[in-house]
Amino acid sequence: MRLKFSLCFIAAVSLLLSSVALADDDDDHGHHRGHEKHHKHDRDDRDGYRYSDHDRDEIRGWYHDQRDLPPGLAKKDRLPPGLERQLRVRGTLPPGLQDRMRPCPPELERRLPPPPVGYANVVIGGHIVLVNRNTHIVLDIFHLE
Repeated sequence: MRLKFSLCFIAAVSLLLSSVALADDDDDHGHHRGHEKHHKHDRDDRDGYRYSDHDRDEIRGWYHDQRDLPPGLAKKDRLPPGLERQLRVRGTLPPGLQDRMRPCPPELERRLPPPPVGYANVVIGGHIVLVNRNTHIVLDIFHLE
């Protein structure tokens, strides 16, 4: 009788300890999943970064204040229709457009918030483009006109 009681007691204690261990694992996993979710959210924010309405207003204001436009922004520097169609948000710049990339004018760059790490504001044939410097993937485009 005493042996049965001892075995039941040991089984109950081991069951209790395993449930506590599982609860600790669940808390850890839930905490870990929460961090992954936030990191994913941060990544999505960067990938989904766009010029805000305020940024667009700043670009428009700068453009209308200019008398002598830098290369890439004058009307004569517009893209041919074939290249214009290749300039898309979330698209990759083909070599023909990569060759036409010019640095964003410093006066305009000062009016805009800093781009995400690894990205740059550039001018491509009458457009201000937020592009990844390494992969040439376009995050956003502002069409000047």
